[in-house]
Amino acid sequence: MTVRAAGGLVIRDSEDGPEVLLIHRPKYDDWTFPKGKCDSDEDDEACALREVEEETGLRCRLEREHSPTSYVDARGRPKRVRYWLMRPIGGDLTFCDEVDDGRWLTPAQAAELLTYERDVPLVLALER
Repeated sequence: MTVRAAGGLVIRDSEDGPEVLLIHRPKYDDWTFPKGKCDSDEDDEACALREVEEETGLRCRLEREHSPTSYVDARGRPKRVRYWLMRPIGGDLTFCDEVDDGRWLTPAQAAELLTYERDVPLVLALER
């Protein structure tokens, strides 16, 4: 059975153009986008918004769906993550116990910091 997950490429405008938020998870020592597993009774859009708020403290609005990723997780299960472009509409950047840092970066900077190669095309698409 495929693990269903969702998350967001949280973006904001800056003087240098768009910036995207990456988070660091100490358990995995990785830099990635905020995301998480969907509850069985939860649709993917609601999951994406919930996970982003839980991990970053930011309430966001969905802009549009972005490309998904698929891979085999650490337990050997197939996993599919649907992503949405999101913009913050409230809250403050604060982290839950699963996240210890976050950075607003240009797409090029984010591509250099991302841990997983599968995430790089997602962030580079923001430059277009």
